[in-house]
Amino acid sequence: MPPNKSLLEEETIALRHAPVVLNPKQRSTVEDAIREVCDERKYTLHAINARSNHVHSVVTAPRKPEFVLNSFKSYATRKLRESNLLNESIRPWARHGSTPHLWTEEDMEAAINYVLNGQGDEPFR
Repeated sequence: MPPNKSLLEEETIALRHAPVVLNPKQRSTVEDAIREVCDERKYTLHAINARSNHVHSVVTAPRKPEFVLNSFKSYATRKLRESNLLNESIRPWARHGSTPHLWTEEDMEAAINYVLNGQGDEPFR
């Protein structure tokens, strides 16, 4: 799908601050927060990969994906702030996120592989 230039322009204008770029410590904190959510709520975390500008995870949970995603964002934001890694005025996450259902074992395997191996090279990793 080609980029939607008008949507990008609208979203850029709506930004309240510069886009957040997570450094290695912030990325580690985000991953730890997501693991904590999964442990506390008995979700199965199959894969996680916090990148500099987004986070991927594959999770099995008895909740709607949007609920799980919002929990991850909330916990991660709180942990970042408690660790003094994120200013109170910064809202680090996009409005939504991708929350596809993985219906087959093949879908699950492909998603896990993508999260762990399909992110490309990045200087922070």
